[in-house]
Amino acid sequence: MTALRAADLGADAPSGGRPYTKIYTGPAGVVLLTDRRIAREALVDVVADAVGGGVRWVVLREKDLPRAERLALAVELRAILAEAGGTLIVAGPDPLDGDAVHLPAAGPYPPPAVGLVGRSCHDTVELARLTTEHYATLSPVYETRTKPGYGPALRPAGLAALVTASPVPVLALGGIETAAQVHACVEAGAAGVAVLGAVMRANDPAETATTLGSAFQEAAPNRATTGEENQ
Repeated sequence: MTALRAADLGADAPSGGRPYTKIYTGPAGVVLLTDRRIAREALVDVVADAVGGGVRWVVLREKDLPRAERLALAVELRAILAEAGGTLIVAGPDPLDGDAVHLPAAGPYPPPAVGLVGRSCHDTVELARLTTEHYATLSPVYETRTKPGYGPALRPAGLAALVTASPVPVLALGGIETAAQVHACVEAGAAGVAVLGAVMRANDPAETATTLGSAFQEAAPNRATTGEENQ
């Protein structure tokens, strides 16, 4: 995993929040969540295209698969990411022989003792439960076609308020499909944007990943800094 300080993302802290005090080694930029059921091509091919377009963090979902099949898929995706210096995160407490997991808000608590732990959060109550997690996702920022009716949507203003309340860096998640939405999430203080349908459904996953990644890079330097150096 590549060590990133918050300053490397264009800010030492979320706007209005306290500066992060540790080196951040978690996901940033465009983070891809998998869903083979809506992918236009084979999932491995879509991920490979997205990595070719600049994605360096992938969250393997597919939790309905038997463990053996899911493990085999994890092995394939790790090989693709390894060539680009990327990292695979596995949704759920089982890291599938890896060292990075992303957990649901419901549990388990405490988190498993692995190298990188993320948690899905939706409000201040769930953020307050965080203990040793390294990052959190906040969702849904926008209405999402993948989970219709899921919400209500936070919108950028709601995202910004929760980013300020979060003790860890945050990824914006839910309905993020355009460069303008990426800009809005970064301006709200997100360390990255987690996308699913925008890439999974794309006719050209590499092009979509490049477009969203470029939007993140354009927006990140514009984030306000606190002037305080991380330790």
